[in-house]
Amino acid sequence: MKLLVVGATGTLGRQVARHALDKGYEVRCLVRSPSKASFLKEWGAEVVKGNICDRETITPALEGVDAVIDAATTRITDNLRIQKVDWEGKVNLIQEVQAAGIDRYIFFSILNAEQHREVPLMDIKYCTELFLKESGLNYTIFHLAGFMQGLIAQYAIPILENQVVWVSGENTPIAYMNTEDIAKFAIRALEVPETEKQTFPLVGTRAWGAYEIINLCERLSQQDARISTVSLTVLRLMRRVTRFFEWGQNTADRLTFAEVLASGEPLDANMDEVYQTFGIPKEEITTMEEYMGEYFTRIMKKLKEIDYEKNKNKKKRKKPTKPYRNQF
Repeated sequence: MKLLVVGATGTLGRQVARHALDKGYEVRCLVRSPSKASFLKEWGAEVVKGNICDRETITPALEGVDAVIDAATTRITDNLRIQKVDWEGKVNLIQEVQAAGIDRYIFFSILNAEQHREVPLMDIKYCTELFLKESGLNYTIFHLAGFMQGLIAQYAIPILENQVVWVSGENTPIAYMNTEDIAKFAIRALEVPETEKQTFPLVGTRAWGAYEIINLCERLSQQDARISTVSLTVLRLMRRVTRFFEWGQNTADRLTFAEVLASGEPLDANMDEVYQTFGIPKEEITTMEEYMGEYFTRIMKKLKEIDYEKNKNKKKRKKPTKPYRNQF
C-alpha cells in the first residue's frame, strides 16, 4: 500500500511517516520545503513539493496513492492564517482525494472541539470533521489532547536552564500522548476494518496537571523550578492586543486555545474500547514517567559528558607550576 503523508515535517507527521516505513508501507510526503525534509528521504520516503493551499500541487502528489494520512496544521510561526491552512487547505485536499478516487483518509482533530466553537482552531477542526464525514470518503478521525513532545520546551528545558516556567489559569489536567504512539494507531487504522468511518479519542494513559509535570521534572532533574502564573485576564488582554496586528493573528488564535487549556476542565477520555478495537494494549503506551525519565536520563548523561570534556580541556591548557624554592 502506498501512503501520502501530509504535514510530514511536523511533530506528529514525521512519526507517522517513520512508523509507516518501519511497517513496510511505501510512503510519499507532501512538503512545502523539500530542503527541510532531507531526513524523510534518508528514512526512505519519497518527498514531493506541494502545498494544500495551492490545489494544483496536490493532484500530482496523489498519483498512485492508496490512502492519505493528514497531519498538517498551521504553526504559530506561520505567516498563513489558521483559516487558510486548516480549513481552505483541508477542503482542497479532501476534494482532490475524492477526485483521485482514493478511498481511505486519516484525520487528526482535537478532543472536545465541538464544545469550544468559540476557539478558531477547534471550530475549524470540528467543521473539517463534518466536511470529511459528508464527503463519502472512508475516513478515520482521531481526537487528540496534546503531545508529550511539547512538554520538553514548556517544562523540562526551562527547569534545566533555571528559567521561569509559566503556568496559566486553573491548571487543566491533560492526557498527553507520545506522538510515536499516535502514529501506531494511525497506521493500525489502515489494517483494521472496524475503524472505517469511525471517530476515536486518542489520549495518554492519564491526565496530568501542570504542577504534577513540574514536580516530575524537578525530581528527575534534581533541580527546583521557578514558577510564574499567568491569569486568564492577562491571556484575554494579550489576545485583544495581538488581534490588531497582522503578524499576531496566529498568536491571537492560539491564545484563545490557551484559555481552554487554562479553564480547569480536564482534556481526557476513556480509551478501553479504543485499545480493544485496534488491538493495541494499554501496556504498550508510553507513560509520562517513562517519557520524561528517558529524556532526563539522556540529557543528564550528555551534560555530564560535556562537563567532563570541559574539565579535561582545562587541565590540558593549565600550565605546570614551578616548584617552590626556599629563598632563605
